[in-house]
Amino acid sequence: MFTLLSWNIRQGGGTRQSGIIKAIRELNAQVCILSEFRNNESGLQLRTLLLRAGYRHQFVTASPADDNSVLIASMIPCQNEIHPDSDPEFSGNILSVHFEVFSVMGVYLPHKKKHVLFDFIIQRMVNSPTPYIISGDFNTGYNHIDQAGDSFWYTDKLVMLEKAGYTDAFRLVHKEVREFSWYSHQSNGYRYDHTWLHNSLHPLVTKCEYIHAWREEGLSDHSPMVLTLG
Repeated sequence: MFTLLSWNIRQGGGTRQSGIIKAIRELNAQVCILSEFRNNESGLQLRTLLLRAGYRHQFVTASPADDNSVLIASMIPCQNEIHPDSDPEFSGNILSVHFEVFSVMGVYLPHKKKHVLFDFIIQRMVNSPTPYIISGDFNTGYNHIDQAGDSFWYTDKLVMLEKAGYTDAFRLVHKEVREFSWYSHQSNGYRYDHTWLHNSLHPLVTKCEYIHAWREEGLSDHSPMVLTLG
């Protein structure tokens, strides 16, 4: 069994780090993708706590100290790959690790109109002979189901990702169920956090769900997503 945790920990985790690590320890996923990770002193402390929790293989991008980026921590040996050519401004927002059967790409896609990260991801998936799992904070979704309204950008890119042979793992399991992973101050819900995977991996999916309790407890403003392959 393989379990992947993907979680936006909000501005590096801050004073919530001990609670974040306690929750991660209890889940005991083999691989964690943490977005809004910050490569500063607080980030170093978080990496030390992850190491003590058994995550011996850790990879980050060379982002400025106070920028939001991505950390991938694994209990399983793997090879990492950074993507400096992905976007001139946001290259620290994508990171990949490669296992024997598939690869995992952790993403933190900024809530801005002008970035080319989606184009890079789609091209990568089209050209890759290895199936990927893409997981993280997409900051978008499908209108009218992943939010009540129609304000999402980049929905056309999700359609292109489908055409490249990838599927929203949550929809694979839960079809038309509506759940939100983040709420605005006006209590408007959005499903920003996603896990997509290559169609060849469909038979392995046993579970894909959010842990809303962690958000409700104040560990982050995002609900983490957990994918389980059997």
